[in-house]
Amino acid sequence: MKLAVRVIEARDLPAKDFNGFSDPYAKLQLGRHRCRTKVVKRNLNPSWKEEFSFKVDDLNEELCISVLDEDKYFNDDFVGQLKIPVAKVFDAEGHVLAPEWYPLQPRNKKSKNTDCGEIFLALSLSQNDSPHDQFPNVPNGEGTAHSEKSFDSSLVSDGSVTSAASCKEEVSFSEEEKPSTQSLAGRLVHILLNRNSEPPATNIEKLAVPELRESLPVQDTMSESSNDLSSVGTFEEALKSLQSRDQGQDMPPNLTSEMQGTTDLVEGPWKLEETLKRVVTYTKAPTRLIKAVKATEEQTYLKADGKSFAILESVSTPDVPYGSCFRVELLFCVNPGPEIPSGEQTAHLVISWRMNFLQSTMMKGMIENGAKQGLKDNFDQFSHLLADTVKPLDLTEAGSEKERVLSSLQTEQESDWKLAWRFLGNCTMLSGLVIGFLFFLHIMLSKPNSKQGLEFDGLDMPDSIGEVLVAGILVLQGQRVLEMISRYMQARRQKSSDHGVKAQGDGWLLTVALIEGTKLAPVDATGFSDPYVVFTCSGKSKTSSIKFQTLNPRWNEVFEFDAMDDPPSVMDVEVYDFDGPFDEATSLGHVEINFLKSNLDDLADIWIPLKGKLAQTYQSKLHLRVFLSNTKGTEVAREYISKMEKEVGKKINVRSLQTNTAFQKLFGLPPEEFLINDFTCHLKRKMPLQGRLFLSARIIGFHANLFGHKTKFFFLWEDIEDIQVIPPSLASVGSPSLLIILRKGRGMDARHGAKALDEEGRLRFHFQSFVSFQAANKTIMALCRARSLTLEQKMQIVEEDSDTKSIQNEENESLLGNEDVIMKEVYSSLQSIHIDALMELFDGGDLERKVMEKVGCINYVCTAWELKQRQLSYKFDKRISRFGGEVNSTQQKSFLPGQKGWSIEEVMTLQGVPLGDNFNLHLRYQVENVPSRSKACNVQVYLGIQWLKSTKQQKRISKNIEAKLTEHLKEIFVIAQKEFLLAKPLEPLHKGQSI
Repeated sequence: MKLAVRVIEARDLPAKDFNGFSDPYAKLQLGRHRCRTKVVKRNLNPSWKEEFSFKVDDLNEELCISVLDEDKYFNDDFVGQLKIPVAKVFDAEGHVLAPEWYPLQPRNKKSKNTDCGEIFLALSLSQNDSPHDQFPNVPNGEGTAHSEKSFDSSLVSDGSVTSAASCKEEVSFSEEEKPSTQSLAGRLVHILLNRNSEPPATNIEKLAVPELRESLPVQDTMSESSNDLSSVGTFEEALKSLQSRDQGQDMPPNLTSEMQGTTDLVEGPWKLEETLKRVVTYTKAPTRLIKAVKATEEQTYLKADGKSFAILESVSTPDVPYGSCFRVELLFCVNPGPEIPSGEQTAHLVISWRMNFLQSTMMKGMIENGAKQGLKDNFDQFSHLLADTVKPLDLTEAGSEKERVLSSLQTEQESDWKLAWRFLGNCTMLSGLVIGFLFFLHIMLSKPNSKQGLEFDGLDMPDSIGEVLVAGILVLQGQRVLEMISRYMQARRQKSSDHGVKAQGDGWLLTVALIEGTKLAPVDATGFSDPYVVFTCSGKSKTSSIKFQTLNPRWNEVFEFDAMDDPPSVMDVEVYDFDGPFDEATSLGHVEINFLKSNLDDLADIWIPLKGKLAQTYQSKLHLRVFLSNTKGTEVAREYISKMEKEVGKKINVRSLQTNTAFQKLFGLPPEEFLINDFTCHLKRKMPLQGRLFLSARIIGFHANLFGHKTKFFFLWEDIEDIQVIPPSLASVGSPSLLIILRKGRGMDARHGAKALDEEGRLRFHFQSFVSFQAANKTIMALCRARSLTLEQKMQIVEEDSDTKSIQNEENESLLGNEDVIMKEVYSSLQSIHIDALMELFDGGDLERKVMEKVGCINYVCTAWELKQRQLSYKFDKRISRFGGEVNSTQQKSFLPGQKGWSIEEVMTLQGVPLGDNFNLHLRYQVENVPSRSKACNVQVYLGIQWLKSTKQQKRISKNIEAKLTEHLKEIFVIAQKEFLLAKPLEPLHKGQSI
């Protein structure tokens, strides 16, 4: 015997990871046979939809199902388990246990956490080894799948298949005239099931595709029998009978195909057994690739309640290659559509499909691709036919889903009487009133006592220990009553919130609907809390109203953030307990919603577990509906890049759709994320790893692929605490490096790419060997400032940048970033030597080394020019700097405009010099021809100081550097001219010339 187990889904699983989620999977064991499902990442309500088969030797065996949380580095965490005896399945009717929710049990009875969630299972025991017939009736419409085959389907949109990962097409239709006896959904079902027959006479004239209309064969009249339901009246009666049997089961999940251009059509009669079924056979017209194919289609009603319909079609094509290995399953779901202002009826059609492989085959991918192409061709024709037969609905008439969802929320306004009852309707207030009444009654009935001890007129002191205790109790009780009355008065003033405040401006619009909370932590002495929620996004906050004395508050409030220019990355949600306007609020839990790691469709209606000690102890949750939209449309990327161009000072090209799609797929980003720039660099860890650094509006990511071993990670711009420029060294091949330090506890998903975790718990990422360091540095700094600075700081930076003027080479763009530094002329001279001779001072030859050694540059080393760049390294002797020091320089050579000479740009970093880490020196040598003299050239040198760290001695240091460097440059060119003249051979004297 064979035991078939279908593991469908689970719900309300406890969170085992620190992020408030789990990575659950199910493990099954029967005797010695074991198997497991796939792992569903970051989910507490996983859906598996997998089927397994076990060989049963003994009916006394038990099927053990365990749900575990996958852990990458440690042992998997146990979530819950379930044991089902095989005899229970054998004793069931038809040896089938219908899909049912089973509660998961802890590992032992002494476990503190007994709430382990539930799992949805279906079991069947049969002699048949084929998995197709092991579940003859599935009330919830769950489709079958082969052993260890996950649910696979494709999305059909506008008549074409667009994706192999999703599986639905949603189309809404409206009716031009209201039907009198049949709903629009019923008419649409009739069109779908009779799509191969001639349409009604009232609609046939409206068809706009003549060749398609001619290809529709006319259905022959079927013979009547006692068991057949071929006539229209009998079919409607059977459908009504099926509707009366409907017990309100849910619509089946989405799976579809269409057939056009068919011949030899034979439609079998409808038969009413447990449900309504019929068989249709036909021959598919040949195409350029394949010949005519015979197909058999089984149509089955899964649901029909008069309003909603679900028809499952199973198409088998045994004549095609490997046709016996698979079936194409299609599901048509028709539901009532949204209401529109005109009052017309609408229907919502969802068509989905999947491949059901009855046998394993190596040609699975090829079969799926072929089926996908066939479905696309069929639905291209079917969508035109359906659009001509039924009027498509313009979704703008019905309003967006967001507006419909938000309009259904109604804020509950709590009256003052209800609020007073929440605060004052308790035993403390009641006992206080009773004691106070007895106290005043006692005063009225009692007679004044004679004065004793220290008493005098107006002062009656207690005469016994009992009176002292009673007085103390009265004082304490009165204090508690007064505190409760004070809190009630504060509650009346704090009932307002930011609910209903509309957003302003155009850009990224964030709308949050706060529905309710559940299982919040009780922190008050009454065993309740006074919760309210604060939403923070892009530096702006919205506060909900306060719900008093409850652990399961219901808000139904909608908050809109003002439209933001920059796309938001995260939204912080914090739940507080109200303790008064001047008291510090107690946090009941918090959670961070990351728009880059969450699907916006999933955020449209989500229960979010809260984090924090109190929240995790009580398993607190919030029910939210989050909508993020862009009111500027497709221009948002172009506008953002234009803004970055002004801050970077360089042209940034807009990336193509294919590049953006590849970037989003590489890091798993949502479709609204767009790439700004990318740079080749090395990630420095124990060993340098070459890869690419990707920059977008919200993230900075790195990707490398070394012999198939891929390394990728990303973190948010908001996570960055500091960016430091490390001076060049031999390890970095004479190029500066970037050290990016994240905030404490942030970016832990990218920990494997960090160089180190410092003592303060901050991740440090080290990037080096940029091809163009200054271009990368400027872009990174501009993006970081745009995401982290306030609006006032951004305006100040723009004003400072507008006042900065720098000398720029218009024809040759600088790769060393000299355009960011204010350059000042420090040396100028007219050299009586040819420009080509003077340029030998920069060619790395003997003349250059001899000159540099004479001016005090020790151990002078220079590399060859590559792509008009080279590296220099030397030390200062004592006459230049009494502290000595090392120099690392990068030079870039380019032509001056009009080919009049050369321009050499140099970035110099100093090591071993006091405060040398605080600045870099930028030099520009301009060597030009002198038109009036053939053997002369003009030399100009400009100096700029780039301050990496601020210091109080900037002016003093700048004057010292300018003076020393001017003297040093003058000495260089004087010695160079002398060396050139000495090396020049003497010309012979002409007759009449004197020495």
